[in-house]
Amino acid sequence: MQSETRTRALLRAAGTGALAGLAGAGVMTAGEKAEQAVTGRPNSFVPARTLLTLLGRSPGDDAKPTTWNHAMHYGTAASLGALRGVWAVTGIRGAHATAWHTIIRLGVDQTLENATGVGAPPATWPRRELAVDVLHKAVFSAATGLIAERALRPTLVSRRGRHSH
Repeated sequence: MQSETRTRALLRAAGTGALAGLAGAGVMTAGEKAEQAVTGRPNSFVPARTLLTLLGRSPGDDAKPTTWNHAMHYGTAASLGALRGVWAVTGIRGAHATAWHTIIRLGVDQTLENATGVGAPPATWPRRELAVDVLHKAVFSAATGLIAERALRPTLVSRRGRHSH
């Protein structure tokens, strides 16, 4: 019975985290738009092309499917927000969780973009492009974490497994 209760709590936390991820994506998007207004950097449609490729389509490099961009952007945010919700309820919280989550967000994006052949490895990007991407993903993770941690108390923190033996 207790595992059923724990499972329900984890599912609820994942749902709350998914909503936090959607909100975090909104914060990240607002930051991106502000940055683009200052820098003149154009919108990236790599997320849309990645999603379309995953769905079996073959978008060209000049394709600019805005709706698909939003679907990938917010779908990824909800998925990774669910993870952050589970972390929040199990006691994985704070600045270190934000740093780890940022790395996971970057890793998911790069894995999908490079596995589909739509994106180039970050090591080949201009430094400024890389810095901007990392900054925006860090904003996403910080906002998502802040919202998830405010909404979810760490009620499922385990004290087991604290030692390697």
